[in-house]
Amino acid sequence: MSQDPFKKFKNPKKNSTVKEELRQEKKKYKKERAAYFDKLKEEKYQKKKGTFTSAQPISQSTPKVSKDAKSSHEVMPLNKFLAHCGICSRRDAVQLITEGKVKVNKTVVTEPGYKVQKADEVTYNNKKVFVTKNLVYILLNKPKDYITTTDDPQGRKTVLELVKASGQQRVYPIGRLDRNTSGVLLLTNDGDLTQKLSHPSYEVKKIYEVKLDKPLIKNDFDKILKGIKLSDGPITADSLAYADSKDKSIIGIEIHSGRNRIVRRIFEHLGYDVKGLDRVMYAGLTKKNVERGKWRFLSEKEIRLLKYLNASKKPAVAKK
Repeated sequence: MSQDPFKKFKNPKKNSTVKEELRQEKKKYKKERAAYFDKLKEEKYQKKKGTFTSAQPISQSTPKVSKDAKSSHEVMPLNKFLAHCGICSRRDAVQLITEGKVKVNKTVVTEPGYKVQKADEVTYNNKKVFVTKNLVYILLNKPKDYITTTDDPQGRKTVLELVKASGQQRVYPIGRLDRNTSGVLLLTNDGDLTQKLSHPSYEVKKIYEVKLDKPLIKNDFDKILKGIKLSDGPITADSLAYADSKDKSIIGIEIHSGRNRIVRRIFEHLGYDVKGLDRVMYAGLTKKNVERGKWRFLSEKEIRLLKYLNASKKPAVAKK
């Protein structure tokens, strides 16, 4: 399989046109990135300025509070608190809380939005939990027959078994790949990043290689690009191509929707049986140099890029 998943989706164009498009795209990203970091610097400056414009005189004996200490004492919703403790994602935390599995100060709390205070004691499974300070980011090349849940009552193999050697910090998957789907999967204990990459407003791109039971005909190829209507609404692929010019049953598809089993359902809707599904790219990350069933830590550069990813996009605010 080619290590460059983007190669299959490039339309034949003149070199000058391609170069100009790349220059413009680079220019756009640099501008957005500069604006993003300028905003961070301004916020940091304003925050620092605010601490020194207080009416209280500054004492030499005033203890300094680290960023980690501040974040660990921050008032936050209970579901966000659990995510920052590395228990699960915010979405999964809502279910744990509503099921009465979480206690605050020895009292069961079933409201995910409950504000956890600095002095509160939060327990899950009768164990006190704390905000995680050491953030971990892992890229796993998931094999088939592993499920992307933290535990399974049926005793099936989970992806967490594959990353046990990563350390003592508990991590959980960002999004899900079904049992029979392989490929790129991110795991972390960073609740904020998980929330961002899971939110549909950020339109995180994924590329899959699909093996069908028969060649994809041109008419169905065009239907997928134009958009088809599924039971839960319309869906359109961002890009589509035959991955192998000699075998039109192998398809490359780029999509940003996070709907459940969306790639399989697209082809099944048109009468095809998906024999194999492999995610070759997620949020700009590929499985290059990572063998099936193996994992690696993300580099600092990769982490920064993930946190900056589509920074110009903002989640839609729900109307009250």
